[in-house]
Amino acid sequence: MRDRVGRWPLVGREEELDSFAAALADRECRGFVVGGSAGVGKSRLAEECLGRASAAGFRVGRATASAAAGAVPLGAIAHLLPAGVDLSDPVAGFAAVAERLAAGPGRRRWVLLVDDMHLLDSASAVLLRQLMDTGVLLLIGTVRSGEPYGKAVTALRGGDAVRRVDLTVLSPGQIEELLQAALGGAVARRSLHELSAASGGNVLYLRELVLGALTAGDLTEDGEIWHLAEGRLPATVRLTEVIGGRLATADPAGRPVLELLALCEPLPLADAEDLAPPQVMAALEQTGLIRITQDRRRTTVSLAHPLYGEVLRAGLPVLRRRALLLDQAARVEARGARRRGDLLHIATWRLAATGTADPTLLTQAAVLSRHAHDYPQIVALLEALPEKHRTTATGLMLGHAFFEMGRWDQAEAAIAQADAVAVGEQDKLAVALVRTLNLLWSNAPLSEALAVNDAALNRITSPAARRKLTINEGFMRIVAGQPAQGLTLLEDLETDVGDAPDVDVWLRGAWMKPFALALVGRTGEAATWAERAHAGHRKVDEHALVSHPAVQRIPLVLALTEAGLPDEARREGERTYAELVAADSVVRVWLAVFLGRTEWLAGRPATARRWWAEAAALARSFDHTMALRPVLGGLAACAAVLGDLDAAEASRAEHRTLPPLAPGLLSAGEERLGEAWLLAARGHLGRARAVLTAAALVARSTGHLTGEALLLTDVARLGGAKEVTDRLTALAQRCDGALAPARAQLAAALAADDPDQLLRAADACQAVGAELLAAEAATAAAAAWRRAHQARRASAAAHRAAAAPARCEGARTPLLTTAQSTAPLTDREREIALLAALGNASKDIADALALSVRTVDNHLHRAYAKLGVTTRRELARTLRTPPRVPRPDHQHGRS
Repeated sequence: MRDRVGRWPLVGREEELDSFAAALADRECRGFVVGGSAGVGKSRLAEECLGRASAAGFRVGRATASAAAGAVPLGAIAHLLPAGVDLSDPVAGFAAVAERLAAGPGRRRWVLLVDDMHLLDSASAVLLRQLMDTGVLLLIGTVRSGEPYGKAVTALRGGDAVRRVDLTVLSPGQIEELLQAALGGAVARRSLHELSAASGGNVLYLRELVLGALTAGDLTEDGEIWHLAEGRLPATVRLTEVIGGRLATADPAGRPVLELLALCEPLPLADAEDLAPPQVMAALEQTGLIRITQDRRRTTVSLAHPLYGEVLRAGLPVLRRRALLLDQAARVEARGARRRGDLLHIATWRLAATGTADPTLLTQAAVLSRHAHDYPQIVALLEALPEKHRTTATGLMLGHAFFEMGRWDQAEAAIAQADAVAVGEQDKLAVALVRTLNLLWSNAPLSEALAVNDAALNRITSPAARRKLTINEGFMRIVAGQPAQGLTLLEDLETDVGDAPDVDVWLRGAWMKPFALALVGRTGEAATWAERAHAGHRKVDEHALVSHPAVQRIPLVLALTEAGLPDEARREGERTYAELVAADSVVRVWLAVFLGRTEWLAGRPATARRWWAEAAALARSFDHTMALRPVLGGLAACAAVLGDLDAAEASRAEHRTLPPLAPGLLSAGEERLGEAWLLAARGHLGRARAVLTAAALVARSTGHLTGEALLLTDVARLGGAKEVTDRLTALAQRCDGALAPARAQLAAALAADDPDQLLRAADACQAVGAELLAAEAATAAAAAWRRAHQARRASAAAHRAAAAPARCEGARTPLLTTAQSTAPLTDREREIALLAALGNASKDIADALALSVRTVDNHLHRAYAKLGVTTRRELARTLRTPPRVPRPDHQHGRS
């Protein structure tokens, strides 16, 4: 295991490596010094530089300075000195060393790496400087920021002939690149966020965290993506020792400050100085153990690295921890608890110290936590409430917190307790609203949630309260895959949150309304409503019970995609997803679903697969079948068009194990994409079209016009253009935006088999970012021109289509592979040719298609003639049928 993560690829250091290459080529350069804090990767970069010097033909050597070796003159570099040199006279001896090192074949220059150069003894530093000045060697040295060193070592670093680079910690993007390279696969965004936050971008810390998680089985790969178990980020003994050694350098007088920060950071500077005098605080800051932040008139103190707190907390005895927490709570109370977060902090500290706190304080703190969307904190605070202090309001707050964490059963239990003490119409209404929300997302049938809503309607007489339940029903129907019906119930929703009688109910309806608008093809209105809902949510967030405001931008991604603006959808989605990951909102699963759909429609199956794998891992973690069903269909479709048929079948197999449920925000038909494209990849085009046609009818029956258009477009791509052109044209007239007309134009062009029309369709598809559709249209146009003996035009169209594999991430579809013929293949000829190219015997093809063997052979003979081939091997080569690709093997990442 340690071998796997012990030597990671070098990521994010291209600029520094370029600087070293320039130093190596410069005969006047004498040194290259790499500076930075402990663990940022100085040694790894220096080793890479040394390796490149060796590859370039330089003689190389290395030494590691240490405190022990520094106690002996020349101790760190003794093994590099030529034998027999008399160093009793340093002047003559050092000159002899230089002469001997310079000798040798070709008098090649030396490149010497000295790690931890700041620990060198003076004699070694003086000798190395002389060797540098005479041009015998180029020194690569690493030095730790903030460490003291003597004049001799300072001389090694100085002068115009020595280049210096200072390494900073890795950015989150660089961490993602590094982990993907080290683990051999994509890593879930939440896991990246946690590893990035915990390591602070420090490569050493990151490596040890990953090693600890792999060893403990908390970082696992599900066949598509790596993800951390929730709340599990174990370190290694080595990491604890490294950080412990770093903390041990602190002045003992500053230890109480470090311990208190580990429990209560950030702290006002005045509170920290109650435990240590200013000079001790200054020393802690200078050694990089604490960070001082000035925000207007407020100065706060925090630990310089998040892992310092982990190690400090682990070493605190129970009674010491209790005393620190209670003392700090008393300190804040003594100054009046005036700041907004003070009540939350006091309640949290007293609860952690004693297991209890004042009930009023706990409730107030829970409300503050709700405003911060800190759902685990809400649970901790409200579960500590004594039974007699639990109310309908606190029970619903607890139930909603469990809901936001994806813990449906615990949410229902809390809601039931709230219902048991509910009194009056308003309490009963509040319970019904939270209960229906939890039921709907926890895989319960729509009928069960509607029954709760209807029961509340039967008990409630107030017109305002009944309107809230009507909005709630609209919300539920859209969530459950009935956009047209839900939209009818939400048509008169207030356009501004300020006009709404209930903030939470308005936000609920305003979140779902743009989804419905986008799904029925009203994408312009959908985008407007999504922006309106987001602005309204930001305005009232402190008073709202519902999710993080960023969730309001999820339907915007769908609206922008269906409007033919995938680049904007992608940018919006990436930004919003990062915000929801930081908030740890489980609702982000739907954003991952829609981002995968965006990339699928853009013709980028590998990226779509990455997003859908993210969604699948998250949906499995809290048993969210509603999202998992379409995601598994999407994963299978992506794997199929990428030629990874084993992975496609694995996703299909998992899909078949799921209980049948309402489709959720997407059409039930879209979850059959994987089934259809797997059939297509195996050459069963007729069966694939039948699956897609049936799926499109399901989408049509529930009012998912954009989903129906997606499915019918795939029917056209798989040889059924003539059958779907009229319906796609009708849908284009009902859907705004540019994507629907581009789909209809493609189908019409494929049906007509007209090369000019196909190229215009390619232009239309490219304009809406549908790269794979554009490539298929251009490929079909090239084939049509070849059949018309228009070689020049065919070549131009083929050249345009040739860039498709790179832009479309290696996607291979039947339309791309069979459009190479000089005469058009019929649908039946294409289907049989693909099956034969995959290695199926004529009898097997006949059995699969319910034809006679003779009929199969006749069709195959005509296909051979049109394609200009004589054998099945030539047929497979001509059609470039993708081989069966085994699923990625990441076993090397497991212990």
